Amino acid sequence: MSERIATVFGVGRLKPASGTWGSLAALPAFWLLHVIGGFGLVVLATLAVCGLGWWAIDRAAGAEADPDRSEYVIDEVAGMWIALWPVSFGAVFAEANVLALYPGWIAAFLAFRLFDIWKPGPVGWADRRKTPLGVMLDDVIAGAIAAVVVVVLAAIAHIFLM
Repeated sequence: MSERIATVFGVGRLKPASGTWGSLAALPAFWLLHVIGGFGLVVLATLAVCGLGWWAIDRAAGAEADPDRSEYVIDEVAGMWIALWPVSFGAVFAEANVLALYPGWIAAFLAFRLFDIWKPGPVGWADRRKTPLGVMLDDVIAGAIAAVVVVVLAAIAHIFLM
């Protein structure tokens, strides 16, 4: 079961760019969570996935020296959902359809993938831990930075384009 969770039921085995596939797989699940329970459910589900992912990677990797296997993409799901938090919050705040905020979806996806691949500063620090927590944490941090980018871009768009 831990292997299934870590690979998001096999999505992580898709090639090339398994992390991108994991990030894409996170999008419809995010939409469903938002539609069912709004921002609150999205946050709770993200926290649950963070804990579940940490456990699953720890169990699936076993005694490997580096548990950050490319097929483990549960961390991308957590990071992508965090990057999308401002979109969910904005949709609830504006009483808008979350899909209507599609520029935020695009910005979140691109920013998250950029920071997850580039691994600047604290993202790289977490990645170098080589532990199941580090595997999850680098994507959580990349998602948080991407969320800030989404907020900044939304502010710029609302100031200059509205």
